[in-house]
Amino acid sequence: MAVSLDQLGIAPSPAAGAAAGEPEPLPPVPDPAPLAMPVQSLKRFGPQEAAIAARQRDFRVMLARSFVFGGALALTVYGGFEMYKVVSISGTTFLQYVLLVLFIANFSWIALAATSGFLGFASLVARRFAPNPPPASPIATQTAIVMPVYNERTDRCFAAVQAIFESVDATGEGARFDFFILSDTTNPDIWIAEEVAFFALRERLGPKARVYYRHRAQNIGRKAGNIADFVTRWGGAYAHMIVLDADSLMTGECILALTRAMEADPRAGIVQSLPLILNRNTLFARVQQFAARFYGPIVAAGLSAWSGKDGNYWGHNAIIRIAAFAGHAGLPRLPGKPPFGGHILSHDFVEAALIRRGGWSVSMLPDLEGSYEEGPPSLIDLAVRDRRWCQGNLQHARVILARGLKWSSRQHFATGIAAYIASPLWLMQLAVGLLLVLQTRFVRPEYFTREFSLYPAWPRFDAERALSLFIVTMAVLLVPKLLGWLFVLGDGRTRRDAGGAIRLTLSAILEIVISALLAPVLMLIQSGSVFQIMFGRDTGWNPQRRDDGSIPLRDIIHRHIWHTAFGIVAGASAYGLSPYLFAWMSPTILGLVLAIPLSAASGLRRLGLGLRRFGLLLTPEERSPPPIVARANALTQELSVLGIDEADGLRVVHGDLTMRQRHIQLLPEAPRRTRGEVDPHRAVAEAKLIDAETFDEASSWIKGRERNIVLSDRALIILLAALPSGPAPTNAPHL
Repeated sequence: MAVSLDQLGIAPSPAAGAAAGEPEPLPPVPDPAPLAMPVQSLKRFGPQEAAIAARQRDFRVMLARSFVFGGALALTVYGGFEMYKVVSISGTTFLQYVLLVLFIANFSWIALAATSGFLGFASLVARRFAPNPPPASPIATQTAIVMPVYNERTDRCFAAVQAIFESVDATGEGARFDFFILSDTTNPDIWIAEEVAFFALRERLGPKARVYYRHRAQNIGRKAGNIADFVTRWGGAYAHMIVLDADSLMTGECILALTRAMEADPRAGIVQSLPLILNRNTLFARVQQFAARFYGPIVAAGLSAWSGKDGNYWGHNAIIRIAAFAGHAGLPRLPGKPPFGGHILSHDFVEAALIRRGGWSVSMLPDLEGSYEEGPPSLIDLAVRDRRWCQGNLQHARVILARGLKWSSRQHFATGIAAYIASPLWLMQLAVGLLLVLQTRFVRPEYFTREFSLYPAWPRFDAERALSLFIVTMAVLLVPKLLGWLFVLGDGRTRRDAGGAIRLTLSAILEIVISALLAPVLMLIQSGSVFQIMFGRDTGWNPQRRDDGSIPLRDIIHRHIWHTAFGIVAGASAYGLSPYLFAWMSPTILGLVLAIPLSAASGLRRLGLGLRRFGLLLTPEERSPPPIVARANALTQELSVLGIDEADGLRVVHGDLTMRQRHIQLLPEAPRRTRGEVDPHRAVAEAKLIDAETFDEASSWIKGRERNIVLSDRALIILLAALPSGPAPTNAPHL
């Protein structure tokens, strides 16, 4: 018997949920405003293709670059010369030359961070004495605030959207901003939970709240494709878009400041804010939160000073001119297979480089307050995320030579690549050091070489100079942290909110110790990622854990057992060769040997909260949470009590008539099927629905991809809704 939509109550209702006399709610998505977004070429680009003329040189930026790169070069030359004198006390062997080259490569990396940190420190100090900005002007343009989501918890995402909406609305400029939740979710239960949360959000904010929701059936191009889909469908209606992450929070004043900065500079393509980490409770997350709060501004201010209008983009908490993005940020698909081919993973760097190539500026406001994000809760969670970033950054080797890029964009690519190549270089430096000691202890000297010499060819080191160089290296490495500590000590309010000078100093020491112990573990993790990528292993794209850092001990041991073994072998070898070598390598050895307990402790919530009770690793935002943070946390708690994320999507659509109507209303029109072409997965799902006698029976049969297919197909939803509730029959035969 045929069942009609009207009989099932599934007829789409454009005003579902609107009571008589109330204004009709806005549609789930606005009217289309398409905008072309052509795919860019990495092989062809000429000046005639730039949207606007190149910006005039900024001599302050040129001076800043001279200081940062010239100073880093001077430090590297000094360090390299000192290292050469360490290894050339009585001639230099091949392995010693290899050690020298590796040392110079690693030292140059920390030297650049040190000089950039000095510049950032000076910039922030100068801003303390800068005059107050002029009064703010009204917003004149329309901006979309977009949050791409992918299998995230709906309670926290929709709580954040509501908190941001309310904060923007409180500024009086709410009419200038539209909000979009752009879902690429593939989990059917989370998909339906998002729809439930969206309509609940609409009801809380009122029928005229300009908040929209769109779900893509296939997440083509991943996050970059998600944003591109928005631009091509609705970008024509907006001058700018502010891109959020699923864990982002931004105050209304911060959003207005970014918008005004964009409106004030018609050449601006991207203006990036500096998100601070918050809401973290585990030990590892609180260490990251502390470091980002007190050292991050120093690093960001230095980067902003020498980058100028040739800056970078971090993928979220930034405002983008849609004309610049649509005209120049259409990402090509790299030839070949992953990990180096296919979709560009670290798309944000590439988008910034292409927009800058097109003549638009990319800049940062490092001292803008009100921009927040969250960090991974444990060392293993960081490693999972870092693996994807590693592949994306190494993939930039295919982009760095693209035609027309600014040298600063190439520098950003090179820096991102070096951030991961540094780990295997450090590992190689340690290995070469051990080989040299082995050579000294077990290989007989070559007394009769081809060249006349009064001494045998024997690798020797200047121990006293080596110790001095080690101290210098540690000082250069710690410069950004020391400058961040000094800067906060000079800010009375921030110092008090961080627990006072003594607790702040103890927290800084604790952060340095924990980071030093974790550094060799991260070095091996990143080295393993680099080697895997080099051998062609793709990482894929998995959703991130945002909250819980607890991981079963069995999994921790599995992840870190070889790190521990490497540390034990290296420590035993170093001690057997020389107690002095063992003492020199002891920080690295200790971190590796303790990898398992360190990783387990990193995800402990009670340990992080215990330190907070003692006033350690404390940030001002913890002592006095910004109103938007408190509001978002309260909303998250309210939504989590409702259990939206724990619901069965099929059961919601089957049992809730209103939600079934709304779900069908959100579905796009199905493409016409070509005669003779049958989707086997859909055919199987349809057969199971026809064969089932109750909903519970159908639900037990329909698994995995079939659930998405059922929820995406109006005809299959009709079959699902027609099934009665109740347990599956136990004795009914099926032919």
